[in-house]
Amino acid sequence: MKKNVIVSLADANYFPLLEELISSIKRFKESESIAICILDAGLTKEQKDFLEKKVDEIKSAEWDIDVPGYKVKGREWLKSQVSRAFLPKYFPNYEKYLWIDCDAWVNDWNCINLYFKACENGKLGITQTIGPGYKITSKVNWLFGKLAIIKSQNFKHAVKSKIPYSKARKLAFAPHINIGVFSLEKDSNCWSVWQKNLKTTLSHGQIFGSEQLAINICVYIDNVDVEFLPHNCNWLASNLLPKFDEKNKIFVEPFLPNHKIGIIHLASGIKVNDKDMRNEKNLEIELNTLDNNKISKSLRFKTN
Repeated sequence: MKKNVIVSLADANYFPLLEELISSIKRFKESESIAICILDAGLTKEQKDFLEKKVDEIKSAEWDIDVPGYKVKGREWLKSQVSRAFLPKYFPNYEKYLWIDCDAWVNDWNCINLYFKACENGKLGITQTIGPGYKITSKVNWLFGKLAIIKSQNFKHAVKSKIPYSKARKLAFAPHINIGVFSLEKDSNCWSVWQKNLKTTLSHGQIFGSEQLAINICVYIDNVDVEFLPHNCNWLASNLLPKFDEKNKIFVEPFLPNHKIGIIHLASGIKVNDKDMRNEKNLEIELNTLDNNKISKSLRFKTN
């Protein structure tokens, strides 16, 4: 029986990305001892039939917390904003859970080992969106040279969700946490704390981003036990493009010592001429190489 599991979710539109994520996992021999489970948020029958040959379990995602219909508007994929906080309910037979968004893929296996190690003893294994060269998610507009208007993603979402200002202010300059990749043990206390905060953020705020705000509250307000991992374990390419190691055929961090990137995440999209790489697999972008060359390359997973 496999003890650890990697979980993701997709609808029919994101199926090609999900297929690439699965392929990026299964090419590593170490994946043979890891289960892969999928939450279905609108896959076609043909897509599910294909996946059944590739993964261990497929379950239909549900609205685990009541959400008003006017907020959903047929966007069933938004279930990912709720269901990932309830993974042990869907897949109860595992000890450790690693969630990876379907618009991400595994570039180097070492990060998978780190995530399963990070969540031991009930900790939340996750990264912060901060690091050398990363874009800053908080901005300041100066008025008359003295007064400042602070723009913070965490603060803005917290206020919209009617989180008390005392808590929203604590979130304002805390390094933002991206929930696209995280790990937790089955019996971690973090699940229940996250679910409690998610009910609050969903009751007043928008669905999209609610679970991310909730996990930021868990970490910075509720002080759940957390193990922060290097940001190459969830490399947000829209924040900072990687370099490419032509000799070893692998994406690496753009700054010394150029560590291998563990998981490449295309969240927010990589845009070229108003086209999104998540929708256009063959779309390429100019990257620097370790040998100081420039190449045009897609950041989507390819087998060769």
